[in-house]
Amino acid sequence: MRRLSALFHVDCKINRATMRAYLPWKSPSWKAIEILAAMVAISGLIAGLAPVQARAETLVIQGSTTFNTRLLEPYQKLLEEMAKVDLQVFPNKSLNGLLAILEGRADLAMISAPLQAELPVLRAMANGRAVERLQAHEIARTRVAFAVNPSNPVRATTLETIRRVLRGEIANWRDLGGADLPLRVAFVAKAGGVTQTVQDQLLKGESVRPTHPIPLATPMQVVKVVEQESDVLGIAQIRLAADRKLAELSTDATVEQLLYIVTLDQPSPAAKRVIDAARLIAEKRLAEAQH
Repeated sequence: MRRLSALFHVDCKINRATMRAYLPWKSPSWKAIEILAAMVAISGLIAGLAPVQARAETLVIQGSTTFNTRLLEPYQKLLEEMAKVDLQVFPNKSLNGLLAILEGRADLAMISAPLQAELPVLRAMANGRAVERLQAHEIARTRVAFAVNPSNPVRATTLETIRRVLRGEIANWRDLGGADLPLRVAFVAKAGGVTQTVQDQLLKGESVRPTHPIPLATPMQVVKVVEQESDVLGIAQIRLAADRKLAELSTDATVEQLLYIVTLDQPSPAAKRVIDAARLIAEKRLAEAQH
């Protein structure tokens, strides 16, 4: 109370000095003005001490570009409104997001392959950090696109044929009903999310090894190469392929890519709101966008 009184006194002095600079010293209303100045000072202090409406909590999310292009790029604002958070988004790779969580540089990781598939490489890079604390929360499933240039006449094949292409057993478009051209395959090297999904589901964990490989650094590079070259098959994110107006090979079955948000231990209340909102958006909007 003594400190508050001192503060009130200082503020009253300031207000008095200010008022006297602009009002006559002998003004008959001076006392009333002095009392008003004191009341303004007190109300300002009380307002400063009163609880302020909490701002939206900011969370850093890092990782998969597939997750980012499918969910955050089109729906980030909606997700933030639903979860009552602000998101700082850093899309790169699933593995980078997981490392960022372990190192305390991110609150959430977005990944586009099962967590178990990432753990062998992650353990080697984690410098003894406890990777078993990571918890994956499934958000959505999205189809992998086997994309081709619109000038390529091939439009359908089987997953068995795709498997043989990726194992280097088929090397010419002629074997898929196309032109007599080398069948080059563009993919994200070092097991990006889409590549990892294909390796897990089609190749039983084996690496992609086509006869004519085009290993690239990012999913965007994959669709750009397919856009420019008529003899390239791209293992691509479906939304990026659609955005570039690429053709897609229809197959007898689909390869689904799983999208997850990963937390360190149990999610915080804010992280739980993000997870719940992302699941709802995926259920209502992402499913519609794929058809």
